[in-house]
Amino acid sequence: MADPDRDAQLLTFLDDLLDGARRRVEEARSAEPFDALRKRAAEGPLPPGFADALARPGVGVIAEIKRASPSRGDLAPGIDAVAQARAYRAGGAVAISVLTEPERFKGSLDDLAGVSALGTPTIRKDFVVDRYQIWEARAAGAAAILLIVAALDEDTLFDLYGEARAAHLDVLVEVHDEAELEVAGELGAKVIGVNARDLRTFDVDRDAFARLRPSFPDRVLAVAESGISGPEDVRRAAEAGADAVLVGESVVTADDPTATVAAMVAAGAPDERGPGA
Repeated sequence: MADPDRDAQLLTFLDDLLDGARRRVEEARSAEPFDALRKRAAEGPLPPGFADALARPGVGVIAEIKRASPSRGDLAPGIDAVAQARAYRAGGAVAISVLTEPERFKGSLDDLAGVSALGTPTIRKDFVVDRYQIWEARAAGAAAILLIVAALDEDTLFDLYGEARAAHLDVLVEVHDEAELEVAGELGAKVIGVNARDLRTFDVDRDAFARLRPSFPDRVLAVAESGISGPEDVRRAAEAGADAVLVGESVVTADDPTATVAAMVAAGAPDERGPGA
């Protein structure tokens, strides 16, 4: 039986994350007005193609920089983001996800800027609720941002998607169920990720990607998020039709992140997927 008090507490937790994002936007805007930020960001070089990297043969590995998480607490609080990213690159990661949320995930835009400077496409992973954050990402050298369907009303989602494309950023649109996938399709998303982790309960449904993948629109890149802990999970995602996997805790806590990423890359290589894959 559902626990109304627990459900209300979890909903409040998600709302707190979104409220925190809005608060940080207002603080940043007071220090640098939006027009100044956009001008500064637009003067920088165009970012590398995040979607292009995911479209390469095989299942690409998007390896994540994440110091902590709400469900697990501290993971790698003292990590050097740039050194970790170099290890991921050496293992063959096609892109790097950087958590920039500072309160629950202990990330920063400085992490994003440092990792982006290495040249591998990066995605700003955060609770993006305002166009200001999009141009922050562009200014920090990101190639893409994350937009979470569950966190945004449709008008805001469509507005932010358009703003990201205007900023020459790719967008990973995250969904959790059939209804959200339908919204992503209406949006015209080119890259859709299925997060197997429920944002409110933190439970992981390892069958979520395989269940939703047949309903994806045509010519969309499909990303399996959460629940990827090793090569066998990558193989399962490949069999279900993934173009890429986003891997966080298992690589950020690994004793040898290069070898850990390399094993996942090998598991998703075209030869491992069989003829015609």
